[in-house]
Amino acid sequence: MMFNELERMAAEKAKEAVYLDKIGAREKAYVKYKEAIDILTKLYFMTEDDTIRSVYLEKIREYQRRIQLMDTKRVVISEGDAKTTGIEEGTEWILKDRPRVNWEDIIGIDEAKRAIRESIVYPKMRPELFPLGWPTGILLFGPPGCGKTLIGAAVANEIDAAFFYVDAATVMSKWLGESEKNIAQLFATARTACKKQGAAIIFIDEIDSLTSVRYIEVGGEARARNQLLKEMDSLTEKGKREYLYVIGATNKPWMLDEPFIRRFQKRIYVPLPNLNARAALFSYYTKDLKLGQSVDTWQLAVMTEGYSAADIHDICMEVQLKVAREFFEEGNAEKTEPRVIEMQDFLEIISKRKSSIILENLKKLEEWAAKYAT
Repeated sequence: MMFNELERMAAEKAKEAVYLDKIGAREKAYVKYKEAIDILTKLYFMTEDDTIRSVYLEKIREYQRRIQLMDTKRVVISEGDAKTTGIEEGTEWILKDRPRVNWEDIIGIDEAKRAIRESIVYPKMRPELFPLGWPTGILLFGPPGCGKTLIGAAVANEIDAAFFYVDAATVMSKWLGESEKNIAQLFATARTACKKQGAAIIFIDEIDSLTSVRYIEVGGEARARNQLLKEMDSLTEKGKREYLYVIGATNKPWMLDEPFIRRFQKRIYVPLPNLNARAALFSYYTKDLKLGQSVDTWQLAVMTEGYSAADIHDICMEVQLKVAREFFEEGNAEKTEPRVIEMQDFLEIISKRKSSIILENLKKLEEWAAKYAT
């Protein structure tokens, strides 16, 4: 039982690391890779099965190689190096790497992408067509693993905006004590970047952790929320036409305090992928894999109703691992290529891997969307 739990934890850490790495959040990805390595190392020494140990060792080496590569590129963000690296003093907790995501990397959710384009991209292209201004507060809500963070990263790439990624859970621990001062500093830094670069996006992940209704809270938390409200209000002041946006993402929009709901002029539902999107996702994630003629992505899409994009990615990854594991276990390391992936491989993984989406929460999301989505 302990092995299963540790393996689950290692897989979750690695999944988070890969995701953060993909959107350019290298500092957070670095930490997650390290955590995955620590758990896998513990598993390596706990098991006596040589085959399993070889699998653990290969993953450890893979993540270590990625960390070594990141070490040559990542920005050092200790306080002592803040001035020499160009990071403003006191803002080392803000991730500022430019995203490496384009619209082509986001499959499906066309309505959400259209809403983002009309709110951010079109006003940047032709501001004279928007005499009444444009939305500066945008809430992306929906089930986990459906591309909310990717949307924020992709739009920043499209309009060449400075991108500030903030994890609300991490931010809250940083803000305790001097929370309102740090929020003000975040917005001041973003405004400076906006003037220099022409546009800036503050992306706050898990924003419900920061703006949720609390019946018992300390003074610092209340002041932090009030400061955030004040900063968001300043973005919508009459006559202001700057391209500074706050994009919040949440899986639990019903936790948001009412004043924050009003500050997000656009509230966009990012749903689970539909049938066509799931088929496209299977094609996208398997484009670099060697598939046999028996693989039918449309049939796979039909079988995975209720699965998120992240679930489909994990299915494809598990199939890849299955074939690779067979390749090494059969002593074929000297051969050039493993066998091609067949439909049966997908069916076997899908039979064991169910959707990660909680149906009760999905129903609550749909009800909230019917009431608040714009």
